[in-house]
Amino acid sequence: MLFGISGKARLYLYSGSADMRNGFDGLSGLVINKLRQDPLSGDIFIFINRTRTLIKLLVWDETGFAIWHKRLEKGTFEMPYIDKATKSVEISRQKLMLILEGISLKNIQTRKRFSIEKQ
Repeated sequence: MLFGISGKARLYLYSGSADMRNGFDGLSGLVINKLRQDPLSGDIFIFINRTRTLIKLLVWDETGFAIWHKRLEKGTFEMPYIDKATKSVEISRQKLMLILEGISLKNIQTRKRFSIEKQ
């Protein structure tokens, strides 16, 4: 993985399947219309296609939009459990890395760590 993710950026995984033909404007439209979020917030919005072989991350970096895109040659991306009533779920940087690396999310156990947000 060639990009860094700021510790302050929140990551939102879209619960629906995204049309991967969408570029900057189409994905921004999904963020606004489906997720009811601001695509200019600096948060990272994650989209996976129906067959779970393609993933796109959309982020505004204060000078423009950036998209990171990955296509799997074999296998699929695992989606974490998302309540059907919600349009997205906030995930951690660690969970994103597990998804990208193809590590099963079902049996992952994390040890306690200090976090300012969770006090």
